[in-house]
Amino acid sequence: MRCASIDIGTNTLRLLIGEVSFGNGLKTIVYKRTITRLGGGYTIDGGIPEEAFERTLSAICDFKKILDEHGVALDRVYAVATSVVRRAVNGAAFVAEARKRTGIEVSVISGSDEAAFSLAGVLSAVEPSGKDRLVMDIGGGSTEFILARGGAAIGLWSMDLGVVHLAETFIKSDPPAGVEVIEMEKEITGVIAALKQRMKKDGVDPGKCSSEAGVELVGTAGTVTTLAAIEQDLKVYDKSLINNYVLRLGNIKGIYKDLLRLGLKERAKVLSLEKGREDLIIPGSAISFILMESFGFDSMRVSDAGLLEGVLLSKVLPVKDATIQGGL
Repeated sequence: MRCASIDIGTNTLRLLIGEVSFGNGLKTIVYKRTITRLGGGYTIDGGIPEEAFERTLSAICDFKKILDEHGVALDRVYAVATSVVRRAVNGAAFVAEARKRTGIEVSVISGSDEAAFSLAGVLSAVEPSGKDRLVMDIGGGSTEFILARGGAAIGLWSMDLGVVHLAETFIKSDPPAGVEVIEMEKEITGVIAALKQRMKKDGVDPGKCSSEAGVELVGTAGTVTTLAAIEQDLKVYDKSLINNYVLRLGNIKGIYKDLLRLGLKERAKVLSLEKGREDLIIPGSAISFILMESFGFDSMRVSDAGLLEGVLLSKVLPVKDATIQGGL
């Protein structure tokens, strides 16, 4: 069955056209991504700025052309919008305009649904394991955390911790000034402390989510895949070298410190650093290592698959069959 999913994120717009079947899971036909920075310049009162609004709608129109070229019917297109659209005062207007221009129905999903879809996608790509897993999906407007056991989620938490917000709020100098970095790291530390409190309220002991306790941390989305690509010095991005790559805490901190010394133009020259991510890799790296230190993880497994793949698998296959694709 040929179908497609579209992920309208705060920073990145992504399209996946694939064939989904029972037993064989997902076969990718077309994968396309473009950074539109939909959440760039977002404010509570003004919502999504007009330029970002139009930039992203134009990209969705381009995606519609690709869908037509590959014969994907509109009723087989599953488009989801996340953090910035669900918060914006003009989020509904954005969804309506996308429908008007392309015929694509965009669903604005909750943070918990975003986390559940991300888990389904991650489990389709990572190696089987008997361990509990804490999955971290770092986004432009929010970060989702999912505690999984036996292939099923036993805890889902969406936190207002996004790399676009952090970059625009705290990083004003180029390269970043020391005081800016300190304030950004304080913000991240505070949100992670709030995450632990939410976990406790839900009956989950965050003290037992660590490498020493036998739990594995899995990271997905642009920050962690970029870190894995940088560490391997990849000249061309290759998801086969990204999926299941293991990042060490010390190496992430080393990359972070190296990047802090570089200006935007210098960071843009770093091999494997996707254009448009030059400013976002700083807060994304900080979220990664601060989370790892706070919980007690010495390593993080990387998954190239996440929300985009999870939406397709979950919409087309029964939930049980979708999660089995990861072998858990």
